[in-house]
Amino acid sequence: MAKIMSKSELVQKIAELHSEKLSRMDVKNVIESLAEVGYKELKKTGAFLVPGFAKFVVIKKPATKARKGINPFTKEPTIFKAKPAWKIIKARPVKAAKDSV
Repeated sequence: MAKIMSKSELVQKIAELHSEKLSRMDVKNVIESLAEVGYKELKKTGAFLVPGFAKFVVIKKPATKARKGINPFTKEPTIFKAKPAWKIIKARPVKAAKDSV
């Protein structure tokens, strides 16, 4: 399994790319501001675009009622509990990000 880059590693790489203009602290503040703006936009409009990377969208899942079913392993009848409505966030990569992989 590939290692996922941590926030500090991301800050370090970006700071190295722009070492003459930006400090690590500047880069860290920009990343934190991007996340903060993203959270507010997702809450307000339900979508947030990071140009050249991905579009994040909120998807509303409806509530489900309790229902009867059969456990596929034991073949015994069972009741699936009801679930309240909930929201999930999906990231949809932009074409440039898809093409780079």
